[in-house]
Amino acid sequence: MVSRRHFLRVAAAGAGAMLVAPQIVFASAETERRFVFVIQRGAADGLNIVVPYAEPAYAALRGPLAIDIDRATKLDGTFALHPSLAQMAQMYGEKQALFVHAIASPYRDRSHFDGQNVLETGGRAPYQVKDGWLNRLVAMLPASRENAIALAPTVPLALRGSVQVSSYAPSALPNASDDLLTRVSALYEADPQLRSLWTSAMNARGLAGDASARQDPASVGKLAASFLSRPDGPRIAMIETGGWDTHSAQNARLANQLKALDTMLASLRDGLGPAWDKTTVLVATEFGRTAAANGTGGTDHGQASVAMLVGGAVAGGRVQTDWPGLRTADLYESRDLKPTASLDALIAGAAAESLGLDPQRTASTLFGDAGTKYAITGLIRV
Repeated sequence: MVSRRHFLRVAAAGAGAMLVAPQIVFASAETERRFVFVIQRGAADGLNIVVPYAEPAYAALRGPLAIDIDRATKLDGTFALHPSLAQMAQMYGEKQALFVHAIASPYRDRSHFDGQNVLETGGRAPYQVKDGWLNRLVAMLPASRENAIALAPTVPLALRGSVQVSSYAPSALPNASDDLLTRVSALYEADPQLRSLWTSAMNARGLAGDASARQDPASVGKLAASFLSRPDGPRIAMIETGGWDTHSAQNARLANQLKALDTMLASLRDGLGPAWDKTTVLVATEFGRTAAANGTGGTDHGQASVAMLVGGAVAGGRVQTDWPGLRTADLYESRDLKPTASLDALIAGAAAESLGLDPQRTASTLFGDAGTKYAITGLIRV
């Protein structure tokens, strides 16, 4: 039996098909600044994304997985960018991209589920906190129109909490007719609970307009931009990407993943037009991968990775790190890149500066349960 609540979602979305990753979540606020969080689910290999080519131990640890520096873009005298990130390299040259290396959340084990829970909730340990830091961020801003809209069948943990979230799931099936939508509107007009749900669903449908249901990277970026660029649209978004768990055949798989990410971000940039100048995109993963390659052409679960900030609002053109080194004595538990920067502090600083909030209050509100007392600042152009 189909529940009334489920029927609302199906009718408003035009049949409500299940979304394939990446998924997008939106939140509205009274600001012209945009903040986008892109999560890389699966533990992205920071050592092959922003490559420490001048590190003496890198090539020996990676062997055939080591990135060919002649094909990569040198960022400075120590680091180079993976060759699949061509658009991001251009943004870096335009000072619209910044990389923070050897960074991690407080989580120090190697479970994807637990690591993602810590990253999304902002806690010190898995399942310590029930709501998400992105929901708490939305609550710090003046509410506007719909507080949050999810372009996904379910809302990711980072945006769950006291701020109510509705969802929009694009479908490849024919849209519901205007006559049907009118009849359903009349049916639920007198229902105090379902009337608000229906209104929320119809608002989301209106914001989406003629957006494509395709899930190729360019379409995802374009769809996100179509929401974020509207005068009455949301100002905060979360995009979920998967497939970063490269235990085997890493070179080809990581190259494809990064090319897709690069395409999506470029499409978002192009779709936003002038609004790109007021946009910050933070890309981060739950943890990194081992410093040494394994025996199957890949890497295993590790600790520190790299986080990326891109956007017209970013004070970019630099790699920020307290580099720990890759000698055995320098590694975490003799196997992983050692964390020297706090991902919580980076998120707090980037979110606060992007949206005009106080950085220390933002750090306390978003990550106080993890014991984060400060925010990394100087990331965004004033």
